Amino acid sequence: MGKLIRLELYNFKSYKGHHTLLLGDSYFTSIIGPNGSGKSNSMDAISFVLGIKSSHLRSAHLRDLVFRGRVLRTSKINGDGSATTNGASGHMNDEVGPDGEPGQNGTQERNDPKSAWVMAVYEDDAGDEQLWKRTITNQGASEYRINDRVVTAQQYNEALESENILIKARNFLVFQGDVEAIASQSPRDLTRLIEQISGSLEHKAEYERLKEAQEEALENQNFTLHRRRGINSEIKQYTDQKNEADNYAKKADERDQAIVTHILWKLYHFQRVIEESGAEIQRHQEELKEQRRGIEKYDKALEEAKKDQAKVGREVSKFEKNIKQKEKDIEAKENSLVPIAEKIDITDKNLKKCNTRISGISKERDTHSTNIKHSAKDLKVVEKAQGQWESDFRKLAEQEGCELSEGDLQRYNVLKEDVSKRTSGDQIKVDNFTRQQKADDETVKSLKSKVDTAEWQAQKLCDELDEIGERKESVNDQVKETTEDINNKKKIFNEHTSERLRLAQLRTEKDEKLQEVLTKLLEAEDRRKQNEKDVRLKSTVADMKRIFPGVRGRVSELCKPVEKRYQTAVSTVLGRNFDAVIVDNERTAIDCIQYLREQRRGQATFIPLDTIQFTALNSNLKSQHRGCRMALDTINYERSLERAFSYVCGNAVICDDLAVAKNICWEKRNDVKAVTLDGSIIHKGGNMTGGQGNKQDSRRWEDTEVENLRKLQEKLVSELAALPESRRGVSEEEVLRGELTGLEQKLTYLKEEAKTYDRNQSSKQKELSHARQELAAAKPKYEEKLRELQDLESTLKEYQDAVSEVQDEIFAAFCRRLGYNNIRAYEVQQGSLQQEGAQKKLEFSTQRSRLESRIKYEQQQLQETRSRIKVLEDRARQDEFLIKELQAEHESTQNELDTLSVEFDQLTEQLEQNKVKHQQKSEKVAEQRREVQKRSNNVDGILKAIAGLEADRQLNASSRYTLFRRCKLEDINIPLEADSKGLDQLPLDGILQTDPDAMEVDEDQEASILRPSEVQGYGIELDFDDLDEDLKESDEDKIDTELQDRVKALNIELENMAPNMRAVERLGVVQDRLKTTDRDFEDARKRAKRAKDDFQSVKEQRFELFSKAFSHISEQIGPIYKDLTRDSSLPMGGQAYLDMEDGDEPYLDGIKYHAMPPLKRFRDMEHLSGGEKTMAALALLFAVHSYQPSPFFVLDEVDAALDNANVAKIANYIREHAGPGMQFIVISLKTGLFQGSEGLVGIYRDQGANSSKALTLDLRKYQ
Repeated sequence: MGKLIRLELYNFKSYKGHHTLLLGDSYFTSIIGPNGSGKSNSMDAISFVLGIKSSHLRSAHLRDLVFRGRVLRTSKINGDGSATTNGASGHMNDEVGPDGEPGQNGTQERNDPKSAWVMAVYEDDAGDEQLWKRTITNQGASEYRINDRVVTAQQYNEALESENILIKARNFLVFQGDVEAIASQSPRDLTRLIEQISGSLEHKAEYERLKEAQEEALENQNFTLHRRRGINSEIKQYTDQKNEADNYAKKADERDQAIVTHILWKLYHFQRVIEESGAEIQRHQEELKEQRRGIEKYDKALEEAKKDQAKVGREVSKFEKNIKQKEKDIEAKENSLVPIAEKIDITDKNLKKCNTRISGISKERDTHSTNIKHSAKDLKVVEKAQGQWESDFRKLAEQEGCELSEGDLQRYNVLKEDVSKRTSGDQIKVDNFTRQQKADDETVKSLKSKVDTAEWQAQKLCDELDEIGERKESVNDQVKETTEDINNKKKIFNEHTSERLRLAQLRTEKDEKLQEVLTKLLEAEDRRKQNEKDVRLKSTVADMKRIFPGVRGRVSELCKPVEKRYQTAVSTVLGRNFDAVIVDNERTAIDCIQYLREQRRGQATFIPLDTIQFTALNSNLKSQHRGCRMALDTINYERSLERAFSYVCGNAVICDDLAVAKNICWEKRNDVKAVTLDGSIIHKGGNMTGGQGNKQDSRRWEDTEVENLRKLQEKLVSELAALPESRRGVSEEEVLRGELTGLEQKLTYLKEEAKTYDRNQSSKQKELSHARQELAAAKPKYEEKLRELQDLESTLKEYQDAVSEVQDEIFAAFCRRLGYNNIRAYEVQQGSLQQEGAQKKLEFSTQRSRLESRIKYEQQQLQETRSRIKVLEDRARQDEFLIKELQAEHESTQNELDTLSVEFDQLTEQLEQNKVKHQQKSEKVAEQRREVQKRSNNVDGILKAIAGLEADRQLNASSRYTLFRRCKLEDINIPLEADSKGLDQLPLDGILQTDPDAMEVDEDQEASILRPSEVQGYGIELDFDDLDEDLKESDEDKIDTELQDRVKALNIELENMAPNMRAVERLGVVQDRLKTTDRDFEDARKRAKRAKDDFQSVKEQRFELFSKAFSHISEQIGPIYKDLTRDSSLPMGGQAYLDMEDGDEPYLDGIKYHAMPPLKRFRDMEHLSGGEKTMAALALLFAVHSYQPSPFFVLDEVDAALDNANVAKIANYIREHAGPGMQFIVISLKTGLFQGSEGLVGIYRDQGANSSKALTLDLRKYQ
């Protein structure tokens, strides 16, 4: 990328005339100068030449950018731009007349420039210079030039954009105050900034226009679609009406003949059933009287058997209770035996271990005693041998010794004195060395004995330590094994405990569920206690279903709400039709009404499926509101009953609350019945019904739930019975607990023993260390003394040789005369024996010393062993005492357990005996009950048979009268006998004239059954000759269904074929409307698709531009902020990030900027200090500039709110990033910032010329 080389200004703001701001090849240039010098005007000059508006240049109008001369405060500016002085001393532009006075009229032309221009010299990547020049007149007109060629503003901007200088984004200019404004801007302002940088803001107007166009097109498309659907529905309706009109006439005759055949077939079979049922009833009445006589005596015998059974049952319960208590007592005793036996076993094992250790230590004691005895015996032998030797030595000395004569002895003494005189000095040294040699010799022998004793003691301690280590390792192995056993036992114990607790929790949960189910069952049973009217109505409907095959049941029985919360609302919608009876056809409904009248069983509403009329559902109501749904959609029913439920529900809707209902009925003006979940109603007329109503109807659907609850109860009871008993788990836990207690005691003993071995080992280690220390101390002394002794012997020999030469010289004649080689041979003969005796004495002394030391050591070991044996014997006595106590406790508990076992066996035997008695009594009761039940069943069967026959007889009679009445009312001609009365004599209300209070009188059912009823014939006799024989032979429902279906099919066809003479005419008109609507819909669909595609294209383009810029800035802002805030003490720097509020269309919402300075917690931007805000804003500016960066970056006093430390950080950042492709031009007053730049441009005010001027300094020469 290129760079800005220089800036030339002519009459621009405070710069009078032509000025050049030389930037050169520096990539970090600072513009400095005192306040008011015009350094910020250089920033305005750069902005002006790059096409920035005057509102950003601290000027209201472009003409304000042209240089104006200085005017005295006493002068007045005229309309033409001239100035007039108000006083004698005033003058303008520092210009005066030749005499020092102003112009003659006090008026003088200002001669201010009429235009100004700024030219930026830019060097591109190829090294070519480009001249960008912008000129402004004092009238506000602008002119743009590129390389002295006049261009338009658009061409000028395009040329700048080709060098990545984006005028609209202004991401390369930071004016005074911009930093604080950027730090305090709102999320939406930051979004707008990123839109400007990314270029997505250019698509905003197009985006909003196309979005509005898309919504308008979609609305128009939906409108034409709904209109086309309505027209299609009208066409289908008129086409069906035209087809129905063609076949209407020829079906009428077929229907009339089918009706007569069906009525005649039914009347024939009604009369046959009436006659056969009367005869059968008479036979059953006689049989019933016989059965009742024999049932009374069996009832008395059954009551007596029940009393005996109850008495024996109470005894059995008493024994079972006692047995359970005994079982608990036995289990408790057995559980208490387990830990006792375990403790006995553990204590016995400990006792055996103590005895074993006592035995081992006793062997050590015996060994020490034997060693003491042997050592004492050896000592006595040595003392005895020493005495014997001394005696023998004296005798030997007496035998071998030879004595000199008196003269020789005198001569020897004289010569000896002579030798002494001549060798007195050497002799003294020989004597001294000899004495010293003897003393050193004794010392060496003593040290050698000490060294030998220390080595022997150290070796013995090593052997003992090895033995203790082996025993300790064995004990540690046992500790480890015991610990593993304890862990395994604990694991098993925990598993048993967890399983027991799980089963207990499971049992508790199932008990709670069972209690809950039982509570619900009780509540359901309470709710199911219906009044007498409901019971009679239900019984009546059941009888009608049995008699009339076309009876489906009550509305409340044939439907159920899809959710429980709809129960109250659905029961309210059903209203008076809640107990209505649904039948297949109108004929069945008439028959049922006749049956109710004849049987005096009240009234009921019937809904025939073939003739019921209902209003078609308004499907538009389904999408009126989320809290609203059609009442028909909230119930489950068979599809074959859809006509009936469409009738009872209609267009009623169920709403979540009253507010939704008001919205549906009043605000949206729907003529429907709205019901809320709590039962409140808004009727079609607008009146409202509310309050707490009777919920009995809504609870009738709970019969199925009650059955499910009973099944769940049985399931829970069986699952509870299948769960294992917790008592067995407790017993196993007690056994495991006892074993754990024993193992833990064993582990305690083993750890105590291991500690004892540790103490012994530590003691032996100390003894061994002491012995080795003594050995280490004695051995060097011994070796040193030995070397000294050897040196002494060498020195002694030298002096002895010197004395020997003198002796040989003096004693030569004396020795020849006596026959000795030299005088020393004589003296050796006399002194060797003494020397041998001394050597022998030393050996005996050494042996005694060694044996005495060994005896002393063995005595110490013996005392220690006896102490250990005493401790173990005390522990063994404690264990023996504890075993006796535990055995006594075990024996006592076992005796109690035996007693309880005997009592348990006795109770068990007595229980078995009573169970046998109870079984016998139960069998007797069962036998008596079977006899009573057998006879009761016979009576009930006869009563049911009579009731059924009588009901059939009355039903057929009623049905026959109903058919007669129908034929009379509908003028149906049926064939009659010649002597029969006519249908015109049939009374229309004869059978219906009943007492209105008859339904309220309770009658004995059995009496009413036994009392025969009369059947009216009305004198009408039918002629069945025209009826086919096949129809006479069979009265199957299949034939009735076929005949009814025939009539029904014909009726339906006739109803559906009702002619509409205007259908053809209306059909043509509607078809023409459809063609027009189709063309409109196709045009609307194409417009909607085109609008959607256009909007989606602009949306994707805007989103892509914005996301690309946001992603780049979001990735760069964190590292940039860290670079700006890090220093040697805070190498990690701070943290900064951008947070997008809307990820789908981010340009429609805000973007939050968060910055956390080093070592500070998270705070909102407004809570940061001024310096922290500035650093955060600069990081954002640098990150924004990094996206499509311009070749240079101009900063105007951005460091105003920063301290020296932060100024240094900014300077370091700019120095690090300044270079090819990134030129920084900084306007600053802070030394810490501009002293690190590569070049300086100094701005100062020339008061004489009334203009700002510039100086340039290249600092790289001084760095």
